[in-house]
Amino acid sequence: MSDYKSKDKPNPALNENKTIEVIQNILSQNDTRANALRASFNERGILALNLMSSPGAGKTTLLESTIKACKNKSLKIGVVEGDLETNRDADRIIKAGACAHQITTGQSCHLDAFMVGLGLEHLPLNDLNVVFIENVGNLVCPASYDVGAHLNIVLLSVPEGSDKVAKYPVMFRRADLVLVTKYSLLEHFDFSIDEVKDQLARLNPQAKILALDAKNGENFNAWMDFLFENFKKIAQKGL
Repeated sequence: MSDYKSKDKPNPALNENKTIEVIQNILSQNDTRANALRASFNERGILALNLMSSPGAGKTTLLESTIKACKNKSLKIGVVEGDLETNRDADRIIKAGACAHQITTGQSCHLDAFMVGLGLEHLPLNDLNVVFIENVGNLVCPASYDVGAHLNIVLLSVPEGSDKVAKYPVMFRRADLVLVTKYSLLEHFDFSIDEVKDQLARLNPQAKILALDAKNGENFNAWMDFLFENFKKIAQKGL
C-alpha cells in the first residue's frame, strides 16, 4: 500500500506558501466588502452587531427577548440569520416581532461579508435602527471573518464551562462584549465567573463582560443599556 504522506511524493495541495496566499486573498476581499457594509450602516445610522457563540449558547433566545423588550421603545430591529440548514431561527425572530432573513450555509461553518450583504438585501434597512448578524454556531471559524458589524458580541453559556475563553482565544480576542448567558443555572454547573474575567483580562482587556439570563430577565437591563448606549453613538457620529 502506498503512503500518501511519503516524502518523495509530496501533496501539492498542501503547499504552505500557496495556501497562505489564497487565504490572505480571500480575507482581503472579504474585508473590502465588510468595510463597504459598515459604511452603509453608518450612512443609515444603523448599529450592526455580530453575535457569535457555540450552538445552543442562547443567541436566538437573546434576540427574542431583545425584540420583545424593544417593542414599546424606539429601536426597530432586523436580523440576518446564519445556520447550516433550516429556517427555524429566522422563523423564531419573525414570530417575536422583527424582520429576518435566513442564510443557510450548507457546509460552511461561518458567515462572511458577502453572505451578509446578500441577506441585507432582504431587510428594510431604511426602516431599521439595529441589525443583528447571528453567526453560525461555533467558536472557531466565525472569528476570522469581518462581517461588517460595528461590534462583535460573543456569548458563553454557563453549561459550556468557564474554561472556554482560554481554549478558544482567537474568538475571545475579537470580542467587544462577552455575554455569560443562562446565568440562573450557575448553581448547577462548575462555572467560575472570576475565571472568565481573569482569562479575558489576559487575552482582551478592552472587552466588556456581562452575565445575564435572557429567559428570566436576570440582569437583562444591563444588556439593554449597552444596546441603547451604542446605538446613540452610531446615531451621533458612528463607531
